[in-house]
Amino acid sequence: MEIHIAVEGRHDLSGQIYRQLRAGILEGRLAGGTRLPSTRDLATQLGVSRKTTLDAFERLLSEGYLSARAGSGTFVADGLERLPVERSSHALAAESARERAKAKPKAAARAQPLWEQMPEALPLPRPTVASPHDFAGGATDKSLFPFDVWRRCVNHALRVQARGQGTYRDTAGEQELRLAISRYLAFNRAVASNWDDVIVTQGAQHALDLIARITLRPGEIAALEDPGYPPARACFTATGARVVPVPVDAEGLIVSKLPDKARLVYVTPSHQFPLGMPMSLERRVELLEWAQKRGAVIIEDDYDCEYRFEGRPMEPLKSLDRAGLVAYVGTFSKTIFPELRVGYVVPPASLFGPLIKARRITDWHGCTLTQTALATFMLNGDFAKHLRRMHKIYAARRAMLLKHLQGELAPWFDPIVPAAGIHMASRLKAPLTEEVLVSAAREASIGLYGLAPFYQRVKPQPGLMFGYGNIAVEHIDAALTRLAGILPRLAR
Repeated sequence: MEIHIAVEGRHDLSGQIYRQLRAGILEGRLAGGTRLPSTRDLATQLGVSRKTTLDAFERLLSEGYLSARAGSGTFVADGLERLPVERSSHALAAESARERAKAKPKAAARAQPLWEQMPEALPLPRPTVASPHDFAGGATDKSLFPFDVWRRCVNHALRVQARGQGTYRDTAGEQELRLAISRYLAFNRAVASNWDDVIVTQGAQHALDLIARITLRPGEIAALEDPGYPPARACFTATGARVVPVPVDAEGLIVSKLPDKARLVYVTPSHQFPLGMPMSLERRVELLEWAQKRGAVIIEDDYDCEYRFEGRPMEPLKSLDRAGLVAYVGTFSKTIFPELRVGYVVPPASLFGPLIKARRITDWHGCTLTQTALATFMLNGDFAKHLRRMHKIYAARRAMLLKHLQGELAPWFDPIVPAAGIHMASRLKAPLTEEVLVSAAREASIGLYGLAPFYQRVKPQPGLMFGYGNIAVEHIDAALTRLAGILPRLAR
């Protein structure tokens, strides 16, 4: 591989090469064990004689910066990262540039004001304690994933990829995965679609970004549940849209509170995020009628619909849509793990073409190796088998959580019992507050997370979100037993 060396003029060529290689080693850009090009290859790259590069290498070898291995080549010596880092001319130049930027901010490259005001971290629950007693939401238990089966799927995908041509692929995703997703949705969610109606994305957030990109203009209104999903709120804000929070009640989004000129409505009807109640059928019909009168687009985020523990599944908005209004978004982050970065959208037919154009502009298409492996995992029945196993495990965790919240913790908690999902919200009873409880739990090595960050306009009632996707039954039991021991003191 080429190494970046800039040779200026024809003066002291060997010295220039020596100093730049030495600086790269001391600054850590050339790590210990890195193999360098041969003196002949480097001479060809730089347009100098081989003797010039040979002299630079011999000097570095004699000073201990490089080591030669017979028959293998020349390598950066190990252990030099312990040496003090020199302040090279490049570092000094960068530092002075930063100082100039501080002194003259108008001369610096600047992002749009919108991005200057965007929060650095989205207020989603993140693990805060190094303990097995952590109720972080949005996490799954990777230790239970069948990696041996997945490895065979990946190996199969590698063989398929090795036989293919080195060309760009379909922007909408690999046909086999789109077919697997369409079959899965038809069987499990009553969402009728052909394989070529599906667009594979890099997770649900990518799908939200693409839809917002093609439907919202700066200044237009996007309506969002309140409380709601902060990354969706940030996504719509990033387009320049005006995000209007809309309150929810026991039946889901209150349609009568929607702003009349909303261009886009984002909802989580199967399992409202973060509170957990499903949207009633009457409210779903009302929302579809509202959107049809105004030509608004509805994003239905069905983020963890796979895990249903009681009651009859409600009809997705997509299956009720007859006017081409609903973009149905799903993800494998909750069924497999978030690092997979695979999601999908089944948009209205009128949005399919614009979404493909937007996707092609951004990154053309996703990783075909992952898509092919996932298609095999689904079409062979391994995905369904994994879901059945996880359903039993999550059901046991949910039952243990409810046992405590409705048992010895009942004087302090009022759980909102969801029919589905891998998290449960619970309101706090006075005099407990989120801040005090979360802090006290952290001191006891228990990770708890408040509901306040999910609210935008509605005054939040104190509560917690218990994620049980990545905490074992015995750890739920131990953590909540410990919590019950400290609550009387906090209540006083």
